[in-house]
Amino acid sequence: MRQKITDGYERLELFIDGQWRQGSNGKSEPVINPATEEVLGLLPHVSKDDLDEALFAAQRGFELWRKTSVAERGRVLRSVADLMRANIDSLARIATLEQGKPLHDAKREIGSTAEGLEWLGEEAKRIYGKVLPPTKSGAVQELIYEPVGVVLGLSPWNYPSMMPITKIGHAIAAGCSIIIKPAEETPGSAIAVARLFEKAGLPKGVLNIVFGEPSEISSHLIASPIIRKVSFTGSTPVGKHLFRLCADGMKKITMELGGHAPVIVFDDVDIEEVAKISAAAKYENAGQSCISPTRFFVHDAVADQFIDRFTEVAQHLKVGNGLEAGVQMGPTASARRIESLETFVSDARDQGAKVKVGGKRIGNLGFFWEPTVLTDVPPNSMIMNAEPFGPLAPISRWSSIDDVVAQANGLPYGLAAYAFTRSQKRAREMADALQAGMVGLNSFGIYGSAIPFGGIKDSGVGREGGTEGLLEFMVPKAITHLNI
Repeated sequence: MRQKITDGYERLELFIDGQWRQGSNGKSEPVINPATEEVLGLLPHVSKDDLDEALFAAQRGFELWRKTSVAERGRVLRSVADLMRANIDSLARIATLEQGKPLHDAKREIGSTAEGLEWLGEEAKRIYGKVLPPTKSGAVQELIYEPVGVVLGLSPWNYPSMMPITKIGHAIAAGCSIIIKPAEETPGSAIAVARLFEKAGLPKGVLNIVFGEPSEISSHLIASPIIRKVSFTGSTPVGKHLFRLCADGMKKITMELGGHAPVIVFDDVDIEEVAKISAAAKYENAGQSCISPTRFFVHDAVADQFIDRFTEVAQHLKVGNGLEAGVQMGPTASARRIESLETFVSDARDQGAKVKVGGKRIGNLGFFWEPTVLTDVPPNSMIMNAEPFGPLAPISRWSSIDDVVAQANGLPYGLAAYAFTRSQKRAREMADALQAGMVGLNSFGIYGSAIPFGGIKDSGVGREGGTEGLLEFMVPKAITHLNI
């Protein structure tokens, strides 16, 4: 049955071995606009037979693509980047329809993703091998890097263009083929860009896109010896489960998992400015980002001023449908997010925290939540120990640097951490003391094409982005050549 397509949204299909198609089992699920709760389209699910076809196609694609010159790989990635920029308006509309973020944020995400593809295509040319000191007389010994093989990519819904396309870009730049399963909540963005890869001349089988029941897809594909690398972005519990599945086949992995980023604010900063940029960072993408600042620790001497300015920003944010002019924050992703946020706020209240502003759902249509500020939040409250993944900002006071660093490092997460101070000495001390894969000093802008993105402890293994991220999709090979 032909699906009804919302104006400006993408036709939802699987992409296997260069063919756009429906699933062979006839199953599908609706994709919901989180701002209106309208059905955007019906997303087909794969069967196990479809997955096997994708595996064999990806294997054939890899054998072709691994032998393709790095210059040609770069050409394809540059071409897709150019096509993304040329189609930024339509791509942004798709992202806003399915994820909810304001249109200007969707455009920024697409622009950043295009820049990342371009960078990967160029950086792949600089993955140099090296000649090693010979261990035997007359020997030539060298080290080269080869593509790891067929990659399985599993991406989340919060950045529907950047997350899946970045994984695809890493694989293609490294010479791998990939089966990507974007989030079922936001499939249109990945499908739309996949059509651009097809237009750019990417050979069939190199990129395959599947959707369906996540646990069934991951377990079936990871069990196959064809898959040699898994790149996952998502929650820590799911990441640990996938890690165990990968262990049986000794798969190479990248796991970018949950965070709970602390922000330590000293009393020597321009507190009005720091509060303003802190609020902007907190409510970007409705707080649905793994590197979102989520625990604010403000020096007692400036805490009241910080809270007042932060609250003022929160109160004046325009929340609404991301397609409407002037909207600064869109909806959360789903009804499940609303239920989770209600639990966080209720627990904080029960523990003695005060709701300075916000704290409840907006209306009863769409998954909108008020930008929320919580103060006097006890350390044992749920929000200080679990990632809220929404527009909730808990603000606590501190006076002892040793105590606040201990609180900042006291969780099993270590993705991002931030500190604000005018003192170079303090900044250096914070860089050393904060246990995280990425630290921002006087800035929340800790990501970029050349920056290896990832965390430590329960926040993940491996990196995406930067030279380090590209090497995660490759394996070193040592060669010894002795003339006889």
